[in-house]
Amino acid sequence: MPKAKGKARRHKYSYNLNRKRLYRSARRRAAPRIACSHIRHAWDPSKSVAQNLAEMGLAGDPNKALPIPKKMPGMEVESNGQQPGKKTVRKPYVVNDMELEASLPEKKSNTLSRDIIDYVRYMIQNHGENYKEMARDEKNYYQDTPKQIKRKINVYKNFYPEEYKDFIASLKPEKMDVQ
Repeated sequence: MPKAKGKARRHKYSYNLNRKRLYRSARRRAAPRIACSHIRHAWDPSKSVAQNLAEMGLAGDPNKALPIPKKMPGMEVESNGQQPGKKTVRKPYVVNDMELEASLPEKKSNTLSRDIIDYVRYMIQNHGENYKEMARDEKNYYQDTPKQIKRKINVYKNFYPEEYKDFIASLKPEKMDVQ
């Protein structure tokens, strides 16, 4: 099998490049990638990760933050109410902001494609609740079974309940005019 044309060109070694210097400077500049904006704004780059997290009241290692007690059954451990090595939290607003953000209700992002919505509306408009007839319809391009069509209609009902009620209400006067 012949070799790819551009492959030899890609792997040419550059003798003029000082790789030791590049590697050292990249290692020195590397900072942790922080996803949470609250932590990012309170982060002090001159301190270590452990120091930054301790100031914010967060734990770097969950096993050290909440250790599992090694008790034998029947043995009781007495404590005077204070935990040894408790650190003061200098930036409590970080934890408070994170708790507030976590307590907000999650926005539902259930959506259907416009094609499925049009398909479901067409089927309901022309066939009502007759799923077997819907399965034989010529617009049933994907050859959905009656149960699959029913499931798609139920998904549409659940995702867009107000739109579905308005659509059904708009169909009733049409049926009255026909009779």
